[in-house]
Amino acid sequence: MRLQVKGRNLEVSESIRAYAEEKLSKLDRHLAPPTQVELELAVEKNPSIASNHVAEATVWTKGPVLRARETSPDMRASIDQLVDKLERQVKRYRDKRRRRNHAPGPITPAAVDPAPAEPLIVKTKQFAVKPMSAEEAVLQLELVGHDFFVFQDADSGDVNVVYRRRDGNYGVIEPQL
Repeated sequence: MRLQVKGRNLEVSESIRAYAEEKLSKLDRHLAPPTQVELELAVEKNPSIASNHVAEATVWTKGPVLRARETSPDMRASIDQLVDKLERQVKRYRDKRRRRNHAPGPITPAAVDPAPAEPLIVKTKQFAVKPMSAEEAVLQLELVGHDFFVFQDADSGDVNVVYRRRDGNYGVIEPQL
């Protein structure tokens, strides 16, 4: 495995580089030999972000390109979480290949559907949009467990979207017509 470690907004120390190499070497036993891994370590300069140590990795394999991103208050913890996520992706990829290689019987070209030229809309959902404040919408968002929630602003009457941000806070999208 060829590993390239880059730093953004930080100088990568030899101890962090060695730690990353040690942790990422776990992936070596799951991947085919000509594999390249690019690890980018960064420190976010925004003081409002508590998890400001970012580890991003791109793994080029014979098959798909695997990518992962993890953040935490400590760089070593970010690397640990990143390696865990990459291991799950690699195992999923290996299992998928194993299942495909052991498929019962030959696959004929007539049995394979051609790939659609563009993405398909496979589901449409309708629901009542209720007037409420953004704070109430955040509570509803937490109750339903989704990443976003559509609501009608009680003050303006406009349809808005409240969403969960990566940093754990919330944002509101207010469309302008």
